[in-house]
Amino acid sequence: MSHEGIRLISEQEARKAAAAERDLPRAATDPLHVRVRKSEGTGMEIDWKDGHASQWSFAWLRDACPCATCNEEREQEHRQPGEPKPQPKNLLPMFKEPVRPVQVHPVGRYAISFEWNDGHHSGIFSWEYLRRMCQCADCKSKTDR
Repeated sequence: MSHEGIRLISEQEARKAAAAERDLPRAATDPLHVRVRKSEGTGMEIDWKDGHASQWSFAWLRDACPCATCNEEREQEHRQPGEPKPQPKNLLPMFKEPVRPVQVHPVGRYAISFEWNDGHHSGIFSWEYLRRMCQCADCKSKTDR
């Protein structure tokens, strides 16, 4: 019997997955204001209809891309959404341009997508995904338990 494709997860990962599966109220996934700080290069901020506020850096968003290719790559490397790829240990690190969107597009009333300066453009960030991935201290402490 083969166990290929079976992945064991820690208790902490199981709790995070269970928390992510909980239904969120509509006001928690409905943005009131969305600000993409493309000119400043700082990231994106969302004020939600339930009064919560979230913000993400562009680097975090690029590393959390929800497309199938990026998800598969993260799973193979055992990385969480938003966790950067490990960098090779070079003697002289090469300059790498900071990640920023070249274009930003609304996707219906449910999501936003980015065309990144590294050429990637297939991720669709739903409002629900972004709310579940909120990086504020309060939300992070709930998922870290």
